[in-house]
Amino acid sequence: METRGTDGGVERMTKPPLSPQQIEVVAERFHALSEPARLHLMNALREQERTVGELAEITALGTANVSKHLQILFAAGFVTRRKNGLFVYYRLAGAHVFRLCDLMCEQIEVEAKVRQQVFALPRLVKKHA
Repeated sequence: METRGTDGGVERMTKPPLSPQQIEVVAERFHALSEPARLHLMNALREQERTVGELAEITALGTANVSKHLQILFAAGFVTRRKNGLFVYYRLAGAHVFRLCDLMCEQIEVEAKVRQQVFALPRLVKKHA
């Protein structure tokens, strides 16, 4: 994410605003990530490629449910697949897949620290009073 500085504490982007078509594509990608089961599947694929059966066992989801979610992730470009005999192996489409998740986790950590400090303040004030 490229930034140019801040404007009232908000980072300004150097890239131009998204077109309506780009917004639609981005929304589709976010929608694919909005289901926790899909995030569990992607997390299970971090280390290696796996079959539907392996993913069902790891995530405790039914095989039909796993297949449905993998199809959505495949259509959104988050996973790839290859067929080997009777089995189809799924893997993450690349290292970029978790960049957004990593950014979100970093932001959640920052927010948690801020909340912890905010909620700790009243106790500190009471102790000194």
